Amino acid sequence: MAQTDPTAHTVALGTWAWGDSGAVGDGYFGTALDESELQDVVDSAHRNGFTLWDTAAVYGMGRSESVLARTLAKYDRADYQLSTKFTPRIAGDGDDPVADMLAQSMERLNTDYIDLYWIHNRDDVARWTPHLIPLLESGRVRRVGVSNHDLEDLKLAQRILGDAGFRVDAVQNHYSLLYRASENAGILDYCAANDIQFYSYMVLEQGALTGRFTVENPMPAGSARADAYNPALAELTELTDTLAAIGARHDASAADVATAWAIAKGTTPIVGVTRPRYIDSLVRAVAVELADDEITEIERLAAATGVDTRGGWEQPV
Repeated sequence: MAQTDPTAHTVALGTWAWGDSGAVGDGYFGTALDESELQDVVDSAHRNGFTLWDTAAVYGMGRSESVLARTLAKYDRADYQLSTKFTPRIAGDGDDPVADMLAQSMERLNTDYIDLYWIHNRDDVARWTPHLIPLLESGRVRRVGVSNHDLEDLKLAQRILGDAGFRVDAVQNHYSLLYRASENAGILDYCAANDIQFYSYMVLEQGALTGRFTVENPMPAGSARADAYNPALAELTELTDTLAAIGARHDASAADVATAWAIAKGTTPIVGVTRPRYIDSLVRAVAVELADDEITEIERLAAATGVDTRGGWEQPV
């Protein structure tokens, strides 16, 4: 039976790259995706019990949401959960831009409610957070979260919602072996103390932690991720080799170990899925139980790389 509470999931399925589903090179990842193969991804995910899908209005400017809706059309709405986002930087100038963007997302997603709705980036928290309250009251949104917020802005959002009888149910920030700012800033501890689920995105650093890409086999030139990660591949070699070696002990891959690490840290990874085999990887990752010394070793190697993967859209937390 599908889980109805999105904050109860071990892993969420990311569709950021699904916004690249048009022409070759159109999008952040520079990947043209075949919709029939994405249908296979959805079917494999649901067979294996992964039913929480994370998207955003800004991913391909609505394309990700539209593609996701078409691939979910064969399933009952009660059998999957939708997570999408209000992004302040593309807000309209109407009376209620948050409700307007939600309505547009719901139309693209072919649904009359969203399981988990996010404020996507912390631009003017005091302005945008109150707009979530009527959406919760109406039932159009079941739960709410904040993404790319620092600790003080998270606490402010919590106070604003708390005054109306609601709460921040989830936080979604960039978090990986290479980028632990949310942990260092105390956000993970705050979430644990206040029963807030922390969703970690970019746990695989857009493929850089999978071991698939090396100095000899870099990410294809011409995409934003290639520009960001190819210069750092040499520094990542020892780490990815160690991830692969640990994975071999667990009948898993380097990517599985990086995902299992994020789970072991008490977070819910949002893992981008563009091929059916990625679902098999998630099945393995969920089953991996890393030993304390394995966690210590990969964290030590990650810190030693000196690689900073903070995205250009991210403010320091």
